[in-house]
Amino acid sequence: MAMNVEGKTAIVTGAGPGINFCFARLPLSKGCNVVIADLALRPEARALVSQYLTSSAAKAVFQETDNFAGADIVCPGAGVYEPVNFWVPPRTFPSKDKLFKSRYSILDINITHPIRVTQMAIGHFLARKKPGVVVHVSSVADQIPFFPTPMYVASKHALSGFVRSLSRLENPPSHLLQIRVNAVAPARILTPLWTDHPDKMQMVGKDNPGWIMPEDVAAVMLDLVQEEEHVGGTIIEVGERVRKVEAFNDPGPGVGGNEVQRDDSIEADMWASMERQYNGI
Repeated sequence: MAMNVEGKTAIVTGAGPGINFCFARLPLSKGCNVVIADLALRPEARALVSQYLTSSAAKAVFQETDNFAGADIVCPGAGVYEPVNFWVPPRTFPSKDKLFKSRYSILDINITHPIRVTQMAIGHFLARKKPGVVVHVSSVADQIPFFPTPMYVASKHALSGFVRSLSRLENPPSHLLQIRVNAVAPARILTPLWTDHPDKMQMVGKDNPGWIMPEDVAAVMLDLVQEEEHVGGTIIEVGERVRKVEAFNDPGPGVGGNEVQRDDSIEADMWASMERQYNGI
């Protein structure tokens, strides 16, 4: 169920910076209205909204709350990468999580949010009796373990499993309309998610080029909406090469040169944190 985006409406969460900003910009350039949902807008996103606010071809608006009026495409793109969140327990500073709350902020943002938005989108598409597409942002971390960031890795494994589990929505019983749910799985992308945070940059080493541009990821996300070959449940890895990630017997991101090179010294911080807790410091 390939979808031509011209004349349609997309909702993109977390579209202030980076990949989701680039994805919001791309459908706009093809005549698709875009609702940008985020906590705040970076200057580039604010300029984009201003540019298309009064456009006759496509409109862009910023919305701080969920808004599914007339949507055809939904991208639950909000996500965070917090290197030390598991190694800084709720009882310690600077943890964002509460000791007596059975939840973690990174899991709320990275997995609860996209699941709930997808659920809302499906209900919306069915109520409108029109087909729709949901595009998620996973990561190459959905395939590999990484000791310093176990909760981030867990969230991306969960998200990719969720997307694959909804593949049947594109081939429903004849009385229901098709809904496509796909995901892009980027390698290391040059966005403020990394560059604004020295601690995160340490995770990939000091002398490691090979960044992928967010515009490249956005182009693949649009393909997941428009191209017939990308049936529901498809996950496309984007790095030095672009490839489909198979559900079974996949060789992993290394086969495409998409593995993220890391600075092993970062693990020293994890062990130091554990030692401080052990010694009651």
